[in-house]
Amino acid sequence: MNILLRFRQISALCALLLISGGTVALSQDAAAPKSAAEVVKTHAYVSLDPVPRGKDFQAAIVVDIANGYHMNSHKPLDSYLIPTTLMPQLPAGITLADTIYPSGHSEKFPFSPDKPLNVYTKSVTLRLKLSADASAKLGATAIPVVLRYQACNNSACLPPVKVPVSVQLQIVAAGATSKAMHPEIFSAGTSK
Repeated sequence: MNILLRFRQISALCALLLISGGTVALSQDAAAPKSAAEVVKTHAYVSLDPVPRGKDFQAAIVVDIANGYHMNSHKPLDSYLIPTTLMPQLPAGITLADTIYPSGHSEKFPFSPDKPLNVYTKSVTLRLKLSADASAKLGATAIPVVLRYQACNNSACLPPVKVPVSVQLQIVAAGATSKAMHPEIFSAGTSK
């Protein structure tokens, strides 16, 4: 009988610890992003407004990464790591000349103390070099782009995701006047 009483006391103590520990874990988890898509915020920009037919232009996707998280760069150091990529779905009359991914930076993490990873943190700008052909449809145009990445923190990685981003622009007749936009984004270096 004494053993049964002792077992019940230990069980009650374990349940109390579990409940209080669970409450702490829940309050910490409530502040954490629930999905990889919540770890980043994207903003799309175009280098010209409007874009005349026959003109080269660029689109930029600025990715703001939540504090405490990182994404693998476009060229991660190990083949099993998922690179960050942009996949534009170009409408007729828009052609892609190049995709510009900035170099990541090397950083060590607790889960890989001996080998640094090549990652993006805080904010990264990914750019598409594009051209509006003579056949590009006049008027408002959207270029759907898919941003693929895997977000990780110091202890775990979230599942890889594909996030849709829409680049909005106006196509006008060849020779029309246009204005350079967002020089703070598009005059940056073009290293890959």
